[in-house]
Amino acid sequence: METTNPTILVAVTDIFFYTKVRDALKAGYQLEKARAQQDIAEKTASTPPAAVILDMNDLTIDAFLAIETLKANPQSKAIPILAYANHEEVETWNRAKALGVTKIVSRNEFSARTKDLVEEVIQVAP
Repeated sequence: METTNPTILVAVTDIFFYTKVRDALKAGYQLEKARAQQDIAEKTASTPPAAVILDMNDLTIDAFLAIETLKANPQSKAIPILAYANHEEVETWNRAKALGVTKIVSRNEFSARTKDLVEEVIQVAP
């Protein structure tokens, strides 16, 4: 009997940071990469992931728009969102929380605890 690993949608366009995420999650998870803004809605609609990872400082993908898109759709609003941002960006943190991010952490904490954080937000999911 084959078991499939949960899919995580990773909206991180920084190739070096994406590699860190991939390496941290390669045991136990399948990764689906969002390379552009429209990928987030399309990929969550076709195969709902167990969680979404967002880089709040990404210059290619508007993380705030991504959160709004996910939360506005009844099919994706319950998907947990793990976000990270520079720790000094208080307004970014506050806005992400207000929009419904499951958990937001500093870039350093995310880098150090990626797998633990993903498992934590998946368990929080309804």
